[in-house]
Amino acid sequence: MGKALQKRIMQARFESPVQEAILNLLIAANHIRQRLDRACAEHAITHGQYNVLRILRGAPEGHPRCEIARRMLEKAPDVTRLIDRLEQQGLAERVRAEEDRRLSVTRITRKGVNLLGRLQPRIDEVYQFFADRVSLADRRELSRICEGVYDEED
Repeated sequence: MGKALQKRIMQARFESPVQEAILNLLIAANHIRQRLDRACAEHAITHGQYNVLRILRGAPEGHPRCEIARRMLEKAPDVTRLIDRLEQQGLAERVRAEEDRRLSVTRITRKGVNLLGRLQPRIDEVYQFFADRVSLADRRELSRICEGVYDEED
């Protein structure tokens, strides 16, 4: 174990199995992330913008900014700027909530839904790349392990 990692970072030994596991996790996650970034870039959006559009697609009535931030896969320091760029591209729109005019709700536009539809085959390719390399049993085990790392309910 560790031959690919040793070759990748040109390091023969690791301080501990913990260090080796974390480095492997980071490199694997970065590898998948780069593939997702390239897929998004082909459609002139960032992975963060894709994440916001994906969230909004699941909520036709829209979400306030704080709810979008809460649901993001990676916490973005400035969700407002992400939404601004999506709005400038016509992929999302902001409307004032009827019950509280101070509250702005962001919704995906038809153009945003169409973009996600065009992007989906490329996202599916990344998922298939992963599935081709990791068995179903290992994917389930990996999910269980990862949830153990970040779940704060312990």
